Amino acid sequence: MSAQINASRAGTTESAWVRYSLIGVALTFMFFFLVLPLAAVFTEGLRKGLAAYWQALQEPDAWSAIRLTFIAALIAVPLNLVFGVAAAWAIAKYEFTGKAFLTTLVDLPFSVSPVVAGLIYVLMFGAQGWFGPWLQAHDIRIVFAVPGIVLATVFVTFPFIARELIPLMQTQGNDEEQAAIVLGATGWQTFWYVTLPNIKWGLIYGVILCNARAMGEFGAVSVVSGHIRGQTNTMPLHVEILYNEYQSVAAFAVASLLALLAVVTLVLKSVVEWRHARDLKAVANLPPEMPRTDPAHAH
Repeated sequence: MSAQINASRAGTTESAWVRYSLIGVALTFMFFFLVLPLAAVFTEGLRKGLAAYWQALQEPDAWSAIRLTFIAALIAVPLNLVFGVAAAWAIAKYEFTGKAFLTTLVDLPFSVSPVVAGLIYVLMFGAQGWFGPWLQAHDIRIVFAVPGIVLATVFVTFPFIARELIPLMQTQGNDEEQAAIVLGATGWQTFWYVTLPNIKWGLIYGVILCNARAMGEFGAVSVVSGHIRGQTNTMPLHVEILYNEYQSVAAFAVASLLALLAVVTLVLKSVVEWRHARDLKAVANLPPEMPRTDPAHAH
């Protein structure tokens, strides 16, 4: 018996040199393609000293780009939170005509180039677009203004939350929600006390990814912004302008903020994954007689 176990272990366990080789390849890849570029961004941004670095960040156009980036993300992420939860709920919990079409629409921003997405908004809301004359007549600006930037950001970031929640909700099924409704819970109580606790980590994870993409989006925003310095430039666009003007220190100083946001995103992502794994382990270790979800809490 022990021989069979040892043979089984030998057949499923790699030798030490294989493990170390795989770890070495992974670490080497991460160093050259992740750590080294990030270090280069901060090094170049600080090349002329901390004073020049802060001066580049305090420059009015840079501050305007930073502010506009956060404004676009603060508007786009909550909108995608609502849309993503609604779309995921409809796709995962209900059967209806057009469900496959709705799923395809959710994935559409993944397959459409961001530049094409920006051109679509120019075609619709530009001066010569479908709604351009009407917008001009009512003094409403969308393209080459903040609303266009927000719309483009919403479009390219829409799938992130929905795509995190759809497989999670489909795996969980409807049993717990139906039990809560049978016990007298309303739809809102069922969502707040049953569904939301079950999807909270996937929701947080999707929000983190959505926010990271919103702040770093370049293609779609570049088309609809008009590149007006101090007005419609986000951080990625401002970095491009500075770099094209050979202001490398200022460009890398602003780029370092985007790199820092990427690092913070990775840290938050790791924390969320760790907390999720810990919660799953805690649920798996519950005694069989203890219910894992008590729909009565929905009352």
